[in-house]
Amino acid sequence: MAHPTDDRNFRLPTSIRPTRYDAHVALDLSARTFEGRETIELVLDVPAREIVLHAVELEVRNVTLERGGESVSGKVRVALASETVVVELEREVPKGPAALRLEWSGKFSPGLRGLYKGGKVAVTQFEAADCRRLFPSFDEPAFKARWAVTLDVPAEATALGNQRVAHEERKGDRRIVRFAETEVLSSYLVAIAVGELASCEEESAAGIPVRTWAVPEKVHLTKFGQDVALNVLPRLQDYFGIPYAFTKVDQVAIPDFEAGAMENAGLITYREVALLVDPKTASLPVQKRVAEVVTHELAHQWFGNWVTMVWWDDLWLNEAFATWMAYKIVDQWRPGWRIWLNFDAGKASALVLDALWSTHPIRGEVHNAAEATESFDAITYEKGGAVLRMIESYLGEETFCDGIRAYMKRHARANAVADDLWRALAEASKEPVVELANAWIRQSGYPLVTVSRTGNTVTLSQRRFFSQPGVRSDETWPVPVILRFRDDAGVHAHRVLFRGTTQKVDLPAAGAIRWVCGNGGATGFYRVAYDDAGLRALAEDLASLEPAERIALLSDRWALVRSGEASIESLLELVFRFGGERDYAVLDELVGRLATIDYRLVSDADLPAFRAVVRSLLQPLLDEVGWDAKADEPGDVRQRRAAIVRAIAVVGRDEGAARELRARIDRVLAGQKDALEAHLHDSAVVAAARAGDAALFDTLLKAFQTEPDPAFKRRYLSGLTAFEAPDLVQRAIDLAFTDTVPLQDFASFVSGLLANPAARAPFWRTLQQRWGAVTEKTSSAPTIFRRVVESIGNLRERAELDEAKKHLAAHPSHIAKQATAQTLERLEQDVGLRERTMPAVTRWLQKGSAD
Repeated sequence: MAHPTDDRNFRLPTSIRPTRYDAHVALDLSARTFEGRETIELVLDVPAREIVLHAVELEVRNVTLERGGESVSGKVRVALASETVVVELEREVPKGPAALRLEWSGKFSPGLRGLYKGGKVAVTQFEAADCRRLFPSFDEPAFKARWAVTLDVPAEATALGNQRVAHEERKGDRRIVRFAETEVLSSYLVAIAVGELASCEEESAAGIPVRTWAVPEKVHLTKFGQDVALNVLPRLQDYFGIPYAFTKVDQVAIPDFEAGAMENAGLITYREVALLVDPKTASLPVQKRVAEVVTHELAHQWFGNWVTMVWWDDLWLNEAFATWMAYKIVDQWRPGWRIWLNFDAGKASALVLDALWSTHPIRGEVHNAAEATESFDAITYEKGGAVLRMIESYLGEETFCDGIRAYMKRHARANAVADDLWRALAEASKEPVVELANAWIRQSGYPLVTVSRTGNTVTLSQRRFFSQPGVRSDETWPVPVILRFRDDAGVHAHRVLFRGTTQKVDLPAAGAIRWVCGNGGATGFYRVAYDDAGLRALAEDLASLEPAERIALLSDRWALVRSGEASIESLLELVFRFGGERDYAVLDELVGRLATIDYRLVSDADLPAFRAVVRSLLQPLLDEVGWDAKADEPGDVRQRRAAIVRAIAVVGRDEGAARELRARIDRVLAGQKDALEAHLHDSAVVAAARAGDAALFDTLLKAFQTEPDPAFKRRYLSGLTAFEAPDLVQRAIDLAFTDTVPLQDFASFVSGLLANPAARAPFWRTLQQRWGAVTEKTSSAPTIFRRVVESIGNLRERAELDEAKKHLAAHPSHIAKQATAQTLERLEQDVGLRERTMPAVTRWLQKGSAD
């Protein structure tokens, strides 16, 4: 008869629970092996004849269970399907407290999970379920326990853990490091880092010691990330109303890292590019990204680490909350950054994904840990965060905060489910939060809200929005709608909870209404469609709309073009209403739309004409701001210049602008980093590489290999994918399959080549031919593999779509089922959009030239 552990969906019984781990691990960094021994203190709720715990590729031995002064030996049986070992005891043990003692050995993981070697550092990455690759453990989030970890490491190596060092001693060329016992933790939050590391000086925030670490040659880049932590920790503590629980904060930049960062309790690990930055040479977007990531991980120390999900089906709540909270706290710290506009840019990616048939609910069924990792996408993070923001906007900030604090106190040091949070918010607000929240997190998709007006009465209607033309659904949501409108007295906001298919709203206007915006502040997670009169009224008074509302107006119109509910001509006419736009965030949206149209919708024959139109639209703005920034120039102006230069040099392919950028980037590569304003670096590298020669390719490659600053390093690697000379395209293709491209950057390198019109066809052929090398390279990094699959969405033509379908059908992957379905659906729509709209773009360009 099959044992329950033979099922890959097996979950540990809750009748046996760990309360404390005492683990000792000796690491051989050269051989990349380890040996360990541990005692797990347990509580048996029922008599037990066997004990099941997780272990992957570990040789577990010498297992005994101690209970009531007696020692019972056990045999170990490995259950590969469920990644567990079954300890079969020689006799039944009565219920009560017990201690499981065992020894084991294993090897470092070859990829980027479990315990692996990232450059000069051995580090762990355990989320979702890879603690079992280093420690035999009860590796599910509901099993919280204290951890006392001791490491035996080379004497010269730095050793970091979740807690401070309690004791250490030298033994020859080895060092024994014992860390203080942790608070109760789920196993995925346990972490160690051992190797060549150096930190900035320790500082304190609200009594919490903080250090930021990197490999020694990059320690000079730690100050900004350190300053972020010092500034946001007290703000997080104030918001939650609960002191920080994990005694210290160590932030560690890892040279090769699969995710952006990981919120291990008290020992947060990061990709170097997400933590290390030189504010003297970094653009504001780079600084904002580092601040957002650091704050996201610190927010997890409360929401996720102190109160933890029961199972991975509520992973979304951890990530969505930390996403939303990071922007909220950074906005408090740096209000001039207007970082909520960056949040809206992330939300836009979720709106695209969630308009597909192949989307998924924010909260879905998760049967095993492997399925949990597929949930790390824009629906989990950005849609989840947007729904929380929408609910907060409806309830009010103070009420929402009161509910969060009540939830945190009620479930401190324990596990909770999403409904526990909704109930706390409902109690604080006296509003139907459970109904509102569950409608959004358990149901896929989102509504298209149609807005029309007669006098002072607005008629709202809704249905589910799909980006596939002709697809309809009558699903509805309770939608917290904010209607912003302009009347004779100014601009006002009116809130309504829109239920059902249609609803009339009488606006409390003073005099005639000029226009109505159906998503005030753009805080709602929905699209808006206006009738012709409503759209025209908004387009004629764009300056009165908030930047986020102008962005949403463009984004929603583009979505309606994709779905076949608006013409491409109507979008292009709207775009040209933005010719005088000076807000950098709106310009970023505008330029992004123009870039997509250039790549997707314009025939090769029409590209020169379209690019000339782009240049004519935005050249006056470049003439206004110029190429060089003044010493005291505000960040908003610098970012405006960056968007304009991207439009003219990268989208419009202006030869004069490209020459200007090439001259400046040459000086940067020669060591004069201030030769180019920081915000122009990305455009400069792309524009220079497109027309670049072998000498520039060699220079960028060397710069990538030697540059310590991860933002520059990443930029140079990406630049290698932008060359258009056939011989250099081939060099980049060959480079993709070498160790020169780190595993963490492999998917972005693949995506860059597929998005390069000159490289797309030859690289796509190579990618199909060498798919075995792709799967081998990414076998222990499932997130990277999924990103590779998603990069196939950069293909453009019908023939390429057909090849992609055939290729992915011939090479199915259980770790990328969702990514495969979404990529093919989006690509099918993109190809159809190209075929449907190209003739219309041609007519529009011809009409413009005739006029």
